[in-house]
Amino acid sequence: MRDGALLTIEHVYAGAGGKNESPQLSWSGAPEGTRGYAVTCLDPDAPTGTGAWHWLLVNLSASVTELPRGTGSRAEPPVGGFHVRNDLGKFGYDGAAPPPGDKSHRYLFVVHALDTAVLEVTQETSAAFVGFHITGHTMARAILTPTYQH
Repeated sequence: MRDGALLTIEHVYAGAGGKNESPQLSWSGAPEGTRGYAVTCLDPDAPTGTGAWHWLLVNLSASVTELPRGTGSRAEPPVGGFHVRNDLGKFGYDGAAPPPGDKSHRYLFVVHALDTAVLEVTQETSAAFVGFHITGHTMARAILTPTYQH
């Protein structure tokens, strides 16, 4: 997956003809004092007025610097992390699925370096509140923004 490139069919929602696998992600260069990570995917172009959360993986250990392809569909993510319910109602990753004929959508895959090891959220906490909570603890972030049009 590359910034600005078209998402491949592997990362597209199964209901839209894809394989619904989260991409492989790796990162380095976190700021000193990083105590944990969160990984999110947001479609800011979803026709909801506020975008749509496709993936929220929180409370990853600071020792984690890579997520293999498909991590978003695993019930047990790496080292302490857990999936929060996304805006499609599922725990884990759901791929790109813009409405047919809609403009090209951006998908913001973000790795957040956090100043805390544990965000005080649960799997059932709303995605919007989790996003707010992540923002309040983010020391640095890396963003990849591929696109997809159905």
